[in-house]
Amino acid sequence: MMFRTCSHESELTQALKDGHWPQGCGRELRAHVDGCSTCSDLVLVTQTFQFARAESESASPGGSPSLLWWRAQLRRRNAAAERVARPITIAQIFAWVVVALVGIVFVASQYRHGLRWASWWAELAPSRAFRSLPVAPGQVDWNLLLLISGFGVLALLSAVVLYLASEKS
Repeated sequence: MMFRTCSHESELTQALKDGHWPQGCGRELRAHVDGCSTCSDLVLVTQTFQFARAESESASPGGSPSLLWWRAQLRRRNAAAERVARPITIAQIFAWVVVALVGIVFVASQYRHGLRWASWWAELAPSRAFRSLPVAPGQVDWNLLLLISGFGVLALLSAVVLYLASEKS
């Protein structure tokens, strides 16, 4: 293959670029393109690419600028809402895990003691619970004491998780 340049190539390239081919060009340039294989190939390739570009631009739905702006704003708001909701989701997952663990520990302790559900509720009666507060080491109601301390630890851990989750976002 031989690469040659033509003296009319720059003029033809400018006419093709400006969209003046073939109506906006002189008779001599059109006659030259009919006789020169390099220039006719240049016209063929350039027009093919211009046609493909026009086809792709007409096929893609651009939409109005206001519609594009509205969609961009909607995406931005949704992303901000997801960033804000992430710590809350983490705290909710933590709370569910803690509740599940407390439930498992409760069921395991009741299973170990023989599943006395009715007697456990009777032991939590307020009159009996307040009577057995630390009077003597043998009279301490351990179920109530463990329940209160468990809720305290749960509240403390939940507060720590919420604080740490809100600091990282």
